Amino acid sequence: MITHKERIQACLNNQILDRPPVALWRHFPVDDQDPKSLAEATLHFQRTYDFDLVKVTPASSFCMKDWGVEDEWRGHTEGTRQYTKRVIHDPRDWETLPALSPDAPHLAGQLACLRFLRAELGPDVPLLQTIFSPLAQAKNLAGGETLLAHLRLYPEAVLRGLATIAETTRRFVEACLDTGIDGIFYAIQHAQASLLTLEEYQRFGLPHDQKTLEPAQELWCNLLHLHGHDVYFSLLSSFSFPIVNWHDRETYPSLSEAQQLFDGVTCGGMRQDTLVYGDPAEVREEAADAIRQTNGKRFILGTGCVVPIIASHGNISAARKMVE
Repeated sequence: MITHKERIQACLNNQILDRPPVALWRHFPVDDQDPKSLAEATLHFQRTYDFDLVKVTPASSFCMKDWGVEDEWRGHTEGTRQYTKRVIHDPRDWETLPALSPDAPHLAGQLACLRFLRAELGPDVPLLQTIFSPLAQAKNLAGGETLLAHLRLYPEAVLRGLATIAETTRRFVEACLDTGIDGIFYAIQHAQASLLTLEEYQRFGLPHDQKTLEPAQELWCNLLHLHGHDVYFSLLSSFSFPIVNWHDRETYPSLSEAQQLFDGVTCGGMRQDTLVYGDPAEVREEAADAIRQTNGKRFILGTGCVVPIIASHGNISAARKMVE
């Protein structure tokens, strides 16, 4: 029998597959406040559905709590937490942000989570750690509106802060390599026309992305997530990701269009809303359409983002069984 790792590798090489790979991931609120309970919740999800890769989804604050941010779980259907304390208020705060070591408590805790998962999953299930881009972290350190205001009014101060975040994240990615992960899930949230122009992203985002990603180049299963609508899909040419994921059902390009623009593997095909509000028949229909768009080649069935925590077991099961 082919293993999950062999299936993903064959997909990346555009080889003939026994079936298309499938991977869904979700947040685990409350469980994500402790490395061991996050790992156990992630394992339970994987053992229930047997996906072809495991994407570890800590709370977005995991990489910023050592800087002093605070957040709370308030019942968001995606499983995300609400920030209750920011640490960037004045433009000068960007310039005094200290670089962190992977030994900082919350970063070290996530590394422990990865080591536990690697040991439990074994070598045949690809394991990916979520990494938020420096701009995405900056948004949570300051708040979205504050970041954009500072970025345009005090660009040099923000650039210094982003350099610190990028160096901290680069160090963490480097430390992740020692846990045995197969790749990173790199989440970019500001490559959207509604937030930044392409030129702004190329100035404030891209150089810091590239710095952050340096250690990950030796990994074989890196996945780029372009979050949101009207994304700058053309940025793919600035990276070397073998897999890309975006909200393909909600924004350009479609899966079939993307496969004309990108020679790697596309991941997506299902709406979050279908998994929540649809029924298994609708899930199967949407998944079948995605497979038709791609001919089941260079394709991983998934959603454009996290599976909401209120999605039913029946709908998740329908998506998983659709590729068999």
